[in-house]
Amino acid sequence: DMVAVLGETTGCLALPNLRDKMKHHPEGYRILQERPRIRLSTLDMARLRGLPDGSLGREYVRFLEDNKVSPDTRMPPKFVDDEELAYVIQRYREVHDLMHTLLGMPTNMLGEVVVKWFEAVQTGLPMCVLGAAFGPVHLSARKLQVLATELVPWAIRSGRNASCILNVYYEQRWEQPVESLREEIGIFPPP
Repeated sequence: DMVAVLGETTGCLALPNLRDKMKHHPEGYRILQERPRIRLSTLDMARLRGLPDGSLGREYVRFLEDNKVSPDTRMPPKFVDDEELAYVIQRYREVHDLMHTLLGMPTNMLGEVVVKWFEAVQTGLPMCVLGAAFGPVHLSARKLQVLATELVPWAIRSGRNASCILNVYYEQRWEQPVESLREEIGIFPPP
């Protein structure tokens, strides 16, 4: 909860920038207008489980099940007064597990740090920067070396190269192969 509060209270510069990126992109604009939500109540889990291996929907459900996580754990914004900006931070929270899926990263500390580096570059949210910088403090020396030499450089390159992750209407792309979506967005294949 405190991480979410930090994201809201420190995102005063990043959130308007993200909203503007969405407003100036056809798919992002539609998302802002329609305000879809990624929740168990809006997902047809049985249909997603039935999609072919490698599709976004099937791999997303596999990620949720393997890591025992739920999209319903993302708390609604409480400290963002602007309704549109509140939706932007909510959308960011709700696509976080999709970032894990696209980046091929687990929910362990190493995977979370890598996703935070990617999100920090993509969003500019101070909370992501802090998570990326201070998340590794409990990693072993071997994991720190892999993080520093392979994973962080890849996450930064991918974050810089990729188009805005909030401009993807994921709910309309469940059938799309993950590899195809990575290529379209500009995420390099995971190391």
